[in-house]
Amino acid sequence: MIRFCHLDLTCHVKAVLTLIRGRFAPTPSGRLHIGNARSALLAWLHIRAAEGQFILRIEDIDKSRSRAAYAEQMTNELRWLGLDWDEGPDIGGPYGPYVQSLREERFQHALETLGLNGKLYPCFCSRAELAAIASAPHGLESEGPAYPGTCRHHTEEDRASRAAAKQPSLRFAMPEREIAFDDMAMGPQRFAPGAGGDFVVKRADGVIGYQLAVVVDDAAMGVTHVVRGCDLLDSTPRQMALYESFGWPIPRFGHIPLLVGTDGRRLAKRDDAVMLGEIRAAGTKPERVVGWLAYWSGLTDRPEPLAAAELIPLFDWASVSRDTVVVTPEALRELACV
Repeated sequence: MIRFCHLDLTCHVKAVLTLIRGRFAPTPSGRLHIGNARSALLAWLHIRAAEGQFILRIEDIDKSRSRAAYAEQMTNELRWLGLDWDEGPDIGGPYGPYVQSLREERFQHALETLGLNGKLYPCFCSRAELAAIASAPHGLESEGPAYPGTCRHHTEEDRASRAAAKQPSLRFAMPEREIAFDDMAMGPQRFAPGAGGDFVVKRADGVIGYQLAVVVDDAAMGVTHVVRGCDLLDSTPRQMALYESFGWPIPRFGHIPLLVGTDGRRLAKRDDAVMLGEIRAAGTKPERVVGWLAYWSGLTDRPEPLAAAELIPLFDWASVSRDTVVVTPEALRELACV
């Protein structure tokens, strides 16, 4: 059983955890491709092998990019693949709603807490100034260039003057200390003090930043383990700093290597050949897709058709490959063979 105590408007969360809980949280800005499906499968296998609880959450906080039709399609395709969940937008659960855009009040409470604790500051940097930062040879790969703290040390007078002319974004001040953790998939990870620089938790247009929203939601839903792609590895020190600022338990993280094309670029939602919907529409059986995903992940020694549930007793982090997987056109043709 999980019990949460929400104390006043600071959105403080305390949890008593007696089992592990994981989630898959796609953004409905496009269709699912086989890389997304692999992340979902491994996250699901990890939780099912541990007899935990699995959550589906739709992360549509950026409403301009998200589409309800994509969310519905994702849900259908995950079920077709053989995955299920104990809580989600279609079946509900005790810690809903499971659609991020319906949880905005919680994010505002979290912002108030961070502000009261002196963890935030307004940023007035223009797009041109941020573009200049982007041209510098530094920063985190997935998170973009490290913000150098231009607005961090403005005086209150400076901020009041600038606010009269421009609506600022809000940045979280990263702690000046090393952050380290043991990744379930990739092993020990260490990040230098201030990793990636201070980051935006609320954009000037009012949209809540991904880092804040995902931490608030995972904490409120009692998520104990997060499995996701290596493209989000650099988000982890930022999210850990947020957890610590709130005094919330930090989940275990597992970052799996990406599937990439022969050009070395990660699979994209624009390529029909890797879209789960296109593969399904061609008449491919879900067991064939699961078999290839298991093979690419190191769980089997050949891509034979398997139901997702058949992989549960085979799941072991020691078997999951730590190497980037190149998906060749030949493999895609064989995968899609009816």
